[in-house]
Amino acid sequence: MRSRRFFFAWALAAGCTLLVAGGCGDGSKRIVLISNAEAPFWDAVRAGLKKAAEDLELDEAGLTATMEVTDGTTEGQIRLLKNLATQSNVAAVAVSCAEPGNPSLIEALKELRQQGVAVITVDSDVDREKFSDARVAFVGTDNLAAGKELGVAARNLQPDGGGFITFVGYTSSGNAIERVDGFTEGAGEKFKPLDNMGDRVDPIAMRKNVRTAIANHKDELTALVGIWSQNAPAAVDVLRKDGLREKYKVYSFDADPATIKAMGDGDVDAMVVQNPYRMGYDSIKLLKAIIDKDEKTQKEILPELGQPGGDVHNTGLKIVVPDGSPLGKEAFSEQTEFLELKEFREWLDELELTGS
Repeated sequence: MRSRRFFFAWALAAGCTLLVAGGCGDGSKRIVLISNAEAPFWDAVRAGLKKAAEDLELDEAGLTATMEVTDGTTEGQIRLLKNLATQSNVAAVAVSCAEPGNPSLIEALKELRQQGVAVITVDSDVDREKFSDARVAFVGTDNLAAGKELGVAARNLQPDGGGFITFVGYTSSGNAIERVDGFTEGAGEKFKPLDNMGDRVDPIAMRKNVRTAIANHKDELTALVGIWSQNAPAAVDVLRKDGLREKYKVYSFDADPATIKAMGDGDVDAMVVQNPYRMGYDSIKLLKAIIDKDEKTQKEILPELGQPGGDVHNTGLKIVVPDGSPLGKEAFSEQTEFLELKEFREWLDELELTGS
């Protein structure tokens, strides 16, 4: 483990990364996409990034696109952003904000913009009401809408309602807050939020939180809601090992490969799925357009830029349910794609992805 950490630190100091689409150290200008943790979700983002690099012929334009996988902390993101600010070959940055209103993170983003670096957010935005000027735009999911759709699934599967607990890496993350609020609204007044438990993306803490939740709320709890991609698999693991699956419904954000398998095994009742592949692809496309001052392409991606809410590029939602589920498309928004698990797996196969 020590040697791995040393190598990551060396790569960062050298201004290169381990996850590369294009060259490094060849004089090219760099586009850097920064994750908020390490998870299979980001594998799909990386796949979209690489495809965009190929389609847009970044090499010929003197550009490279790379991804930096952080340690899951705001402090780690800030250190990386400050490091990038010292590198003259960095032309653009996309970051998934671990904390939407962290003053030091916002300052680091603004410093890059002041140096002429194009800055956008992806997957998790800044606090838009206070700090929208820290970036040009946000590329990703309407997390409030996503939460509502998963809450609607719960409301239809559990018409009598009950207590639910949400599990997430960081409770302060912008996407986490919006998803929890959305789920609560979508589930409706018959559902009662009992707790929102953070685990700092620690697998041991994830499972401990599930057992603690069940022990503390066994009389009211009816549903476990995984807010980040790792949380539903952890919940399923505990329920299966403890023989409790039949007592609780399991709802999930994101289609982690383990979650997909769990749904196929009958252990997940519904999941709302983002399009991280599109996030990676469209982030690179937008940043290249900004670098090139290509207003036509910018307008295609952000047709209402300059208008309220026009700095948000929504990459879409899917609701995925087990084959033969009682849930149907009519329960959800027209803008949300409804798929049974078999259809969803076919979509993944088309893009050569294992998760989304």
